[in-house]
Amino acid sequence: MKEVEKTPTIEVTEEKKMEIKDNYKFSLAQWSLHTPFLDGSMDPMDFAKIAKGLGYTGLEYVTQLYPQVQDKSDYRTTVMNLAKELKKRSDEAGMENVLLMVDRDGELADPDPVKRAEAIEVHKIWMDAAALMGAHSIRANLFGVEDPAEWHKVSVASLKELATYGASKGVSIIIENHGGLSSDGEKLAAVMREVNMPTCGTLPDFGNFCLKREGGERWGAPCVEEYDIYKGIAELMPFAKGVSAKSYNFDEAGNETKLDYKRIMQIVQDSGFTGYVGVEYEGPLEDPKEGIALTKTLVEKSISQLK
Repeated sequence: MKEVEKTPTIEVTEEKKMEIKDNYKFSLAQWSLHTPFLDGSMDPMDFAKIAKGLGYTGLEYVTQLYPQVQDKSDYRTTVMNLAKELKKRSDEAGMENVLLMVDRDGELADPDPVKRAEAIEVHKIWMDAAALMGAHSIRANLFGVEDPAEWHKVSVASLKELATYGASKGVSIIIENHGGLSSDGEKLAAVMREVNMPTCGTLPDFGNFCLKREGGERWGAPCVEEYDIYKGIAELMPFAKGVSAKSYNFDEAGNETKLDYKRIMQIVQDSGFTGYVGVEYEGPLEDPKEGIALTKTLVEKSISQLK
């Protein structure tokens, strides 16, 4: 069992900022390659080898990209067998397993207490998988009830149970701003403050701050209400156990067309964050490897300009 490290209170002096600036590491979010993984032109089991070839040292897995976990009949056995094989392959490649992004396994803020309890138990399986793989966290979503007060209440309860379980495994439960109420930085930060446990935190995503989409859709439809990106990142960074450097499109100078990366990375550094920066390209380029490279280059340029 790994010992859980409590997040220290960091006095972010100018000297500390320079130390942080010089020691960022990079992980690759598997979603960056979701198109070739889903169309069969790449094998998700080869993720460690692929990420190493692209110049990364850390791995951020996305559970929905593994077809075997669609079979729910003996889920624990299926998940743990997958974890063992991924651990073997990451060890062979000399890569570090950073986190597992858990999708489509129940909703932790479901208004139905039975369904919510089922979702919690399934997420515990993934925490066991993360412990086996040596990953520090699983990333979950906080979808479910839409009333803000009730959402807060059930989210806190679910996360306290999972954080307590995680403490026995050396694994944290972390929440990404991933749409709906979870993309309201103030509301998600309030959940974190009430949970107040070292094995619960956030995964601030630089781009996922859409509160509402056309037709009430969760994904795909145009965003009709968006939270302030920079305010949201600043609100979530005190609880961050990772960051997701999202990108969509680039101009001719290599800058992200929607996101001010220099400003964002300054917020990240000023928070005292010292973990992996996860690169996550989600744009239209035919070859996602090109978008991945552009994103990493932009992050590195932004880090070089930090004060």
